[in-house]
Amino acid sequence: MTTPKIVLITGASSGIGQATAVRLAREGHVVVLGARREDRLTALAETIRRDGGVAYARRLDVTDRDDVGAFVDAAAAEHGRVDAIVNNAGVMPLSRLDSLLVAEWDRMIDVNIRGLLHGIAAALPWFRRQGTGHFVTVASTGAHEVVPTAAVYCGTKYAAWAITEGLRREADPGIRVTTVSPGVVESELADTITEAGAKEAMRAYRAAAIPADAIAGAVSYALAQPADVDVNELVVRPTRQR
Repeated sequence: MTTPKIVLITGASSGIGQATAVRLAREGHVVVLGARREDRLTALAETIRRDGGVAYARRLDVTDRDDVGAFVDAAAAEHGRVDAIVNNAGVMPLSRLDSLLVAEWDRMIDVNIRGLLHGIAAALPWFRRQGTGHFVTVASTGAHEVVPTAAVYCGTKYAAWAITEGLRREADPGIRVTTVSPGVVESELADTITEAGAKEAMRAYRAAAIPADAIAGAVSYALAQPADVDVNELVVRPTRQR
């Protein structure tokens, strides 16, 4: 068992965020959970505590920079430090560009890119003061390929990959940076798709999905490495997804 860490997780109310919270708490870490759906966060934190873990929940809108700053500052004040932040919050309302669903494009940009930047801006000053800390970005295999209906989504994930890689190259010694790029995973992401064609294509595409805990395992692996080992990127996808 590694030394317990104070780990903040955004988008923790379902999917990869929820699975990561459960796994890290089970491994003995203190998890601080953030998401918009406060009722689900509270229920998750109660379940973790009932199973012997330590979890705290706070409603969080990653598109609001002040809210993200308060989320990180409150955790640091409560625990005296922040060891890692898992920037996981994301949305995926896929559609063809000619459908002109501009409001959905804007939402992806706000959550998937600005949300990540807000997490970095909130945690980086703490990590620099501490001389240590770990950023984990949950990107996507969409950061490495583009498919029809996913142009904007993949664009946001390419951006997430690039921002995180830039952070890694700029980071002070002692600060670690990891990108985890999941393939098709069991989650609620596809539920936000409104375009009929994209929804139908995604239904077939997701037939090979793997459990969210497979990605939680990758996050756990990166966090568990010795301080002098920085796992830069992990791509985790179903065997059937090529």
